[in-house]
Amino acid sequence: MKLKLDIDPDIVAMMATEVAAGERAVTGAMREAGTGLKSAWRLQITGAGLGPRLANSIRSQNFPRSGESLDAAALVWSKAPVIVGAHDTGPLIRSKNGFWLAIPLPAAGKSLRGGRITPGEWERRRGLRLRFVYRRTGPSLLVAEGRLNTKGQAVVSRSKTGRGKVTAPIFLLVPQVKLPKRLDLARDADRALDSVPGLIVANWVSTKLDGG
Repeated sequence: MKLKLDIDPDIVAMMATEVAAGERAVTGAMREAGTGLKSAWRLQITGAGLGPRLANSIRSQNFPRSGESLDAAALVWSKAPVIVGAHDTGPLIRSKNGFWLAIPLPAAGKSLRGGRITPGEWERRRGLRLRFVYRRTGPSLLVAEGRLNTKGQAVVSRSKTGRGKVTAPIFLLVPQVKLPKRLDLARDADRALDSVPGLIVANWVSTKLDGG
């Protein structure tokens, strides 16, 4: 017995149309979810007071980069993962050598390389020696003998009489610091993931209504 199967061209065309509609729906949904997550993470960062520069480190990329696919995906990441990750997890930070963490005070000024200045850089730039002051209660200190300039930073005193000379606290010394958790990136990521099925359906319906 022989069976002959004839496939109606209209059915083939309808199936191809449905596949194309699905590709557009999935690709559009992933694009919306990725863009939404990027915006949510940026809003979290600025809302936490971490500044627009760090917020703009959040980027997104859609795959495939061009065209449409049922396997479409979106990637959202930060170009400053260490900083963002630290504020997301709130880690306990200890000194690498097991001694002290030196936290610069206003009199220390800024590093020429950006970020926080270190005791070594401070001594080289200011031409002053730092002196250790142990305190039984509260953090110990690194202090310097000098004067405060108009910016409130400690500098060498040129006075021969000692006028205006002060003992200025330059660094706080602590054994460890617990960075406060200021972000919850997983919360927004879960929301974006949960939104994907609804976005796919909405995009599919929209495609059908538009005659796609």
